[in-house]
Amino acid sequence: METTLAKVLSRGVEAIFPSRDAFRVALLSKKRLRFYLGIDPTGPTLHIGHSVVLHKLRELQDLGHEIILLIGDFTGMIGDPTDKGAARVRLTKKELLTNAARYQKQASSILRFTGKNKAVLKYNSTWLSKLSFADVIDLAAHLTVDQLLKRDMFAKRMAENRPIYLHEFLYPLMQGYDSVAMKVDGELGGNDQTFNMLVGRTLPKQLLGKEKFVIAMKLLTDPAGKKMGKSEGNMIALSDVPADMFGKIMRWTDGMIIPGFELATRVPTERIAAYQKRLGNGENPRDIKLELAHEIVRIYHGGKAADSARASFLQTFSAGVFPEHIKAYAFRGALKDAVALIGGLSGSAAVRLIEQGGVEVDGAKVVDLKMMLAGTHTLRVGKKTFGKIVPK
Repeated sequence: METTLAKVLSRGVEAIFPSRDAFRVALLSKKRLRFYLGIDPTGPTLHIGHSVVLHKLRELQDLGHEIILLIGDFTGMIGDPTDKGAARVRLTKKELLTNAARYQKQASSILRFTGKNKAVLKYNSTWLSKLSFADVIDLAAHLTVDQLLKRDMFAKRMAENRPIYLHEFLYPLMQGYDSVAMKVDGELGGNDQTFNMLVGRTLPKQLLGKEKFVIAMKLLTDPAGKKMGKSEGNMIALSDVPADMFGKIMRWTDGMIIPGFELATRVPTERIAAYQKRLGNGENPRDIKLELAHEIVRIYHGGKAADSARASFLQTFSAGVFPEHIKAYAFRGALKDAVALIGGLSGSAAVRLIEQGGVEVDGAKVVDLKMMLAGTHTLRVGKKTFGKIVPK
């Protein structure tokens, strides 16, 4: 039990409020606790970033605790302002429900929605749509403007003379009320959601006299420090076909291998430590990245599909596709700039070639203009031009 608790309290966890010790005591109390993850359905699929929290929820589910996957079909119409330099484009209820249609099926690759101690799916319009204007005023009395203005993105917008809309102020209030309505014991989310989740500690304490834990998870980030998700254009969708998912993971930089195992898989920590040792001993990072890609594809598509995706990737990469000798370039930066460098192209020509599907990275076609490269990668630019980028 101690070993299991140590993993729950530490693996992938950025912070726990009010404290790790208090959370540990609660988990040892043998009381069945209620935890939830809220997801606004602003896109048509879950992505690899969501899996970080889903894996932690599964650990808690395996301990016998109650798990809720909350679809923010009401809060999604407001739009979470977290990390946004401008207000989100607001979606309709129909658009949100269309997006959410596949969420439970995708999440079921990690959570159990059938059998003993099955996870529960809920929608926050069930209670938020019933609040009167008087109810909202009463809730708003529990937060101060000063609290809300302490959010980094609001302060930044004010400094840049950009507008902050009143409905954006209401978002953390509504998210906080979710915790009251469901009477939860804990909420999990990415560490970029810490402010909103902490609002969800304030309201239950004041309205229900109930303590609530907040578990803020580390973010899976790209080389530029941007989180992996739809907003940043570097998303690996859980709906991606096996070959595409495998290829996208193989384009991750070497520095993402260990965090990828820690955050996006349930591989035991002992194996992860062994992978880290192998990297430290000079083993080719690509060989370990192949194991990471296989494991992630296996989670969502099964072992046979993962085997097939790996075989297809290796065949494409090694079966005479690349010439034996390829010029190396010391480079770190945007894909379009690497394409221009290797192909001797103008910036606009490089962009057009990427958009037309004429660029491959490590044997997989890439059309993402926002892609950043760091580490070692082999590129094909057009039909006959090849180049290898190495750390600058």
